[in-house]
Amino acid sequence: MVATAATSAFFSVPSPDSIAKTTRPGNGVASVGPMKSKSASVGLQMKANAQALPKINGSSVGLTTFPDIKKTEDGTSSSPPRTFINQLPDWSMLLAAITTIFLAAEKQWMMLDWKPRRPDMLMDPFGLGRIVQDGLVFRQNFSIRSYEIGADRTASIETLMNHLQETALNHVKTAGLLVDGFGSTPEMSKRNLIWVVTKMQILVDRYPSWGDVVQVDTWVCGSGKNGMRRDWHVRDLKTGETLTRASSVWVMMNKHTRRLSKLPEEVRGEIEPFFLNSPPVVAEDDRKLPKLDECTADFVRSGLTPRWHDLDVNQHVNNVKYIGWILESAPLPILETHELSAITLEYRRECGRDSVLQSLTALSGNGVVDDLENSAEVECQHLLRLESGGEIVRARTEWRPKPANNRGVAGEVSAESA
Repeated sequence: MVATAATSAFFSVPSPDSIAKTTRPGNGVASVGPMKSKSASVGLQMKANAQALPKINGSSVGLTTFPDIKKTEDGTSSSPPRTFINQLPDWSMLLAAITTIFLAAEKQWMMLDWKPRRPDMLMDPFGLGRIVQDGLVFRQNFSIRSYEIGADRTASIETLMNHLQETALNHVKTAGLLVDGFGSTPEMSKRNLIWVVTKMQILVDRYPSWGDVVQVDTWVCGSGKNGMRRDWHVRDLKTGETLTRASSVWVMMNKHTRRLSKLPEEVRGEIEPFFLNSPPVVAEDDRKLPKLDECTADFVRSGLTPRWHDLDVNQHVNNVKYIGWILESAPLPILETHELSAITLEYRRECGRDSVLQSLTALSGNGVVDDLENSAEVECQHLLRLESGGEIVRARTEWRPKPANNRGVAGEVSAESA
């Protein structure tokens, strides 16, 4: 093995037959090492001049001789004088230590060698990502976990939104602009400014399943005089298929006064070098989102309250949480037979920890409410508001029939719960 070959390459270990006993006339046989002299019948004592020199690779080599033990005139033994050679440490201990190290390394290698070398095992889906495309695009991979899928065995819309938010923050962090808060640059921190999203559009072509690895690309560019646009493109890492596209508009808000702010020139100078001049990855939907109330809504869900872990570091409810509350009032037949294909969100104000909210949903089209299961395409209007009346988010969702396999799974889950 590796250890045996390594040690034999550096240390020559003579065989037992090559160990000889040295003699001198008049003094009898001198024993080698700590062994005492015994009778000649043992067969281990030999005349030094009768022992042939051992050979290694065809060359004769001699054995190490041991120092003589001299006797004084009164017959007592005296040890040889102390020399540099006599004071060297016991090389057998060093040999044992080196052998142990080699054996441990060899064992560890053998334990690791059995593991399969699949490409998805060698890939690191949990890294912080990297900058690509001339330093203007940030790319990060995510593996879909078992706790991120829903009854359809596919990732939920909240999971996809979390991936978008994570890549946005990691992009700012990798660029060296993250100081505190969500994406605050050094100049923003001096002025107590933070980024807030005002509008977001998401198109989902296909939802990934458990175990899939998705690749998320994100970049930023300017939006008007005081805004910034951030886009995302999500692909299946294995096939390159486009899964999701998203575009958002961000503005600045003072975190103390909670009022919108203009974009300072110092902040613009920090972020403009990272702008990618490209059109939106999602065409802007400029249709007006209607305001709903109890009379115009088909479904209403009241008494929604944020929990402590729904708050982000800026002390307001995380944007992803709003989507869950919006879908709370969506009719169950749509959730069972359709999947969300597009969503447009317009954020009106922030939501605090002590807020009590109401979710309203209205279905677009005549007769859709009576035959949701057989409808090909369904569009809904949503409003998330405080029970006191203040609007939080207006939204529009579009739904398409689920694939046959996912629709069967949802039906089984519904039948079991019934």
